[in-house]
Amino acid sequence: MAMSVSLQCLGLIILGAILVQTIAVAVSFMYFNKALNTMQESFSGSSVSCLINANPHLDSDASAAEDRRSDPCWQVTQQLHYLIEKNMADKFQNEISSAMKNEPTGALPVASDGARVVPLPKVAAHVTGVVSSTDPPTAEGSRSSRGHMGERVRSWEGQKGLSFLQNMELKGGELLVPRAGLYYIYAQTYFRLPSAAETEGEAKGHMGDAREEDGAELVQYIYKKMSSYPVPILLMKSSRTVCWPRGQEPGLFSLHQAGTAFLQPADRLFVAVSNASAMEMDGRASYFGAFLVG
Repeated sequence: MAMSVSLQCLGLIILGAILVQTIAVAVSFMYFNKALNTMQESFSGSSVSCLINANPHLDSDASAAEDRRSDPCWQVTQQLHYLIEKNMADKFQNEISSAMKNEPTGALPVASDGARVVPLPKVAAHVTGVVSSTDPPTAEGSRSSRGHMGERVRSWEGQKGLSFLQNMELKGGELLVPRAGLYYIYAQTYFRLPSAAETEGEAKGHMGDAREEDGAELVQYIYKKMSSYPVPILLMKSSRTVCWPRGQEPGLFSLHQAGTAFLQPADRLFVAVSNASAMEMDGRASYFGAFLVG
């Protein structure tokens, strides 16, 4: 009996010791966990504060700025800022380089002497009027006989002065298209109409009776000739009705038009006007041209 009592007491003691040890371990775990959380929050707060407040430009005191530079936190944040700026600069540089390769730039190339050089299109022509010509424009009849309206202008210059030919040919007043594509075509014709007094004097000398006209109609045509089609095709037309000048000086008028058209190789372009005899064939006043745009 005494032995059984002693075994029971020993069991209770062991059980109590285990219980006390369990409680101690639980309390210790809770304490250290709380301490660890406190340290983690403190470290996180200090790290964020380090990243946010690390700004050497805010230090007005030189000694404080020097101390901050020796701070490891300041050094880490400055390195981080440098890496961020470098990555952003590289990214923007790559985007700009890609855009420059895919898009045409508006900057003009610079020659060795520093002057700006304007690159010419691959296919282009600008021909100008010739003041004196051995082949002046003559009347070619109506559409029924020649296939086009007006008088064809043949007196164009393609090599001198302001004119040029870039991979295009000028033959008989016509521009020969070398390759297929979309072309921008333009022309301007300048007219010098005699005064009413000169017109009436000429009428009296020839007919004996002067007839006063109220005005004149000026028309400019741009035609395309195709090797596969016998009749020229009208691309553009511009017209203007003007009054005869009443004074002693002649009247000066101009017609200008421009547009785009898709042309094939061997197509020819030419200009016709309603009254070629009144044209002022100055290279800066009457001109004709085209260039490939796409």
